[in-house]
Amino acid sequence: MDMLTDPMEIILWTRHADDGRWSARPVWVVLVDGHAHVRSAFGRRSAWYRRVLDGADVRIEADGAQGPVTLSPVTDPGLVRRVSDAYRAKYGLSWPGPVESMNLPGTAATTMRLHAPG
Repeated sequence: MDMLTDPMEIILWTRHADDGRWSARPVWVVLVDGHAHVRSAFGRRSAWYRRVLDGADVRIEADGAQGPVTLSPVTDPGLVRRVSDAYRAKYGLSWPGPVESMNLPGTAATTMRLHAPG
């Protein structure tokens, strides 16, 4: 996906099912094996994460461009570990505390892969 050449963060937009409005949330993104991955910093209690699991429309904004995506949960433990390593490598020196929080088991369990349409 052209928008995801490795930005520091993206804006993740999710549509609310009840009224159709959109909500935005900045989200850290990492690339592993050429694919973009995100996590919910607040684990399963995050509203955007719950909306995605419920099938909400999703868009991302990165580097001034915006487009639709889908997200799929990552369940492979090896890939989840590599995503954790990618978070440490990309953000660990600047934000060590938040990165370790992003790698706690409950947060790591929310790892999702972004898929561009087409």
